[in-house]
Amino acid sequence: MSSAAAPQRRTHAERTALMRERVMSAVIEVIADVGFARTTAAEIARRAGVTWGAVQHHFGDKDGILMAVLEESFGHFADELGEVGPRQSREHRAGLFVDRGWAHFSGSRYQSTFEILLNLPAETELPWQREMLKQWHHIWSQYFPESDPAEQETVELMLYAVSVLTGLASTQVLGGNPARSRDRELGMLKETLVRELRRGTSTS
Repeated sequence: MSSAAAPQRRTHAERTALMRERVMSAVIEVIADVGFARTTAAEIARRAGVTWGAVQHHFGDKDGILMAVLEESFGHFADELGEVGPRQSREHRAGLFVDRGWAHFSGSRYQSTFEILLNLPAETELPWQREMLKQWHHIWSQYFPESDPAEQETVELMLYAVSVLTGLASTQVLGGNPARSRDRELGMLKETLVRELRRGTSTS
C-alpha cells in the first residue's frame, strides 16, 4: 500500500504573491467596512493575518500598499472586461463594454480604490498612470477596432464612457441612484457609444 504523497511546498515567489494578495484584499475590505480615514496599518495587518513588519518588508509603508492596491485594481478591471469577438455587432460590443465596466465600478473593490484616490495628497505621483492609459487604449481597441485611438474624438469618447460609469458608481455610494434610474442611464450610455462609433466610422 503506497503512502499518500506529501503536499508540495509553495515556492518563495508563490508565498510572496499570496501574502501580497492577502494584504491588498485586507486593504479593500477595511476601507469598505470603516472608510479610508479609519483604515490603520494595524487593522490591515490584523485582517491579512500577518505582522506589520512583514507588510513593510513587501510594500515599504502604508503609502506603498495603497499604490499597489490602485495598480492591482486596474489590472482586475482589465481582466473583468476580458475579450470580445471581433465579429460581434457594434451594439453587442457596446453592451458588453458597459455591462462589464459597470460590474467593476459598482463593486466594493472600485469603491475602496476610489476612496484611496480621493485621499491621496495632490502632489502624489502615480508612476503607472502612463502604462494604465496605454492599457485603456488596448482595451478600447479590442472592443471597438473600428475607432482610431490616435483620433481626439476616440479619446474623448473613451473618457466620456469611463466618466459616466465612475459617476454612476459615485452616485450609488451616496445612495441617490435607484436601480431603475441606473439601468436607464447605462442604456443611454450604450446607445451613445453605438451612435458615436457609427458616426466616427461614417466620417473616416
